[in-house]
Amino acid sequence: MGTAVTRIEAMVDEGGHHLVATINPEFVMLARRDPDFAAALESAALCLPDGSGVVWAARRQGCAVGAPVTGVDLIPRLAEVCARRGWKMFLLGAGPGVAAELAAKLQADHAGLVVGHHAGHAEPWADEDALTVIREVRPQILLVAFGAPRQEKWIERAGRRIDSPVAIGVGGAFDYLTGRVPRAPAWMRRAGMEWTFRLVRQPWRARRMAVLPGFALRVLRER
Repeated sequence: MGTAVTRIEAMVDEGGHHLVATINPEFVMLARRDPDFAAALESAALCLPDGSGVVWAARRQGCAVGAPVTGVDLIPRLAEVCARRGWKMFLLGAGPGVAAELAAKLQADHAGLVVGHHAGHAEPWADEDALTVIREVRPQILLVAFGAPRQEKWIERAGRRIDSPVAIGVGGAFDYLTGRVPRAPAWMRRAGMEWTFRLVRQPWRARRMAVLPGFALRVLRER
């Protein structure tokens, strides 16, 4: 986490446009059959291991990955950096009222922090409305919560048309941080079992998680 935050802070100082992706096994398997999504991930300046499955796979490939870096844990850390550096943050996506609630919470927790928000929509017809609101705030860090692969495709399509140095796809992080969706106990997260808790609470995830055995097999076959 510390390294990730430091890297993102350096990206803001550098300027330009940087996509940061939070990767889990479902992303990897989806990218294998979605060329546009794969291209977006390949273009990312930084891919973070959002889950124990990616950490395990990376370690088997010889990468020195210490622990998962989830979007839920990353957002408060970035809010702290923004408050300290005088930077602005923008929350795009999630359900009606979710981004607004999280923006108010982050501003209450970090004195002086400016957080813009807009529910928006991932489809191209809604791009201009979102870009207009974002440009008014001029954030250094843009968090996009449309879910994969829509959020990464949105950043590649529309996010590059604004001056925010860093754009991060964060999936359902807004719902967790506002308490709309409960998170697994700390001991389950430390044990790499957060996915089990999510599956019990949200059975519809079973279809998405069905790719996990295939992911594991592909990792095991890699040398």
